[in-house]
Amino acid sequence: MNPYPLKKVYFASDFHLGIPDATSSLEREKRIIRWLDKIKGDCQELFIVGDIFDFWFEYKLVIPKGFVRIQAKIAEYTDAGIPVHFFHGNHDLWQFGYFEQELGVQVHSKPIHRTFGKHQFYIGHGDGLGSGQTKFKLILAMYRNPIFQKMFAFIHPRIGIGAANWFSQQSKLKTFDGNFDFYGEDEHLIQHCRKLIAEGDPSDYFVFGHRHLPMIYELDAKRNYVNLGDWIGFNSYAVYDGEKLVLEHFEKAE
Repeated sequence: MNPYPLKKVYFASDFHLGIPDATSSLEREKRIIRWLDKIKGDCQELFIVGDIFDFWFEYKLVIPKGFVRIQAKIAEYTDAGIPVHFFHGNHDLWQFGYFEQELGVQVHSKPIHRTFGKHQFYIGHGDGLGSGQTKFKLILAMYRNPIFQKMFAFIHPRIGIGAANWFSQQSKLKTFDGNFDFYGEDEHLIQHCRKLIAEGDPSDYFVFGHRHLPMIYELDAKRNYVNLGDWIGFNSYAVYDGEKLVLEHFEKAE
């Protein structure tokens, strides 16, 4: 056994911890912990690309109840010197410093560019990118508005978090009704990739979550659109070993 394993970069997204109920969410969280334990030995850097939680709002002195296992595991990573990145998703964008201060992660509200090995990466959750989606973009703009956030913060956590969890679950149930159809070149994220390439973006891999459809879609001979899928039905993630990026499944559901 090689005591110095080749270090790899890992990507995962859309855990949606909190739905559809406490029992199944806890089972999913424990499964994610098993995955994080498995990859820790060869993980150079970890990217959790949005919608870790199905709802998250940080009050000044209060955070949502639960999810202590994944928080502790992330802190274990950063304490060991493994960089961990969190991306705002459309379900958990109300992060205001807790993850940086308590868990030592790097939080991103917009897509970023990174270079690993021979390849360049464009990484983001994917919500609101691409043309159209007018209604969805208006809702995102409202959620990201500091005035709206301050107004929500005045609501007692028991009421605010409870109501938000209910609305989030209703939204997710509707989303899953048609979220697994693949629209090819009509996909908003693929259109976004095409636009970036036309503008001269040098990325080889465009890595997103949000759509819950695990795939590597060839944009041209050099570039690929990558969707990380989710951990509700696929337990999917991507791993880059310095030469190529591949999609894998952990304890794949039958």
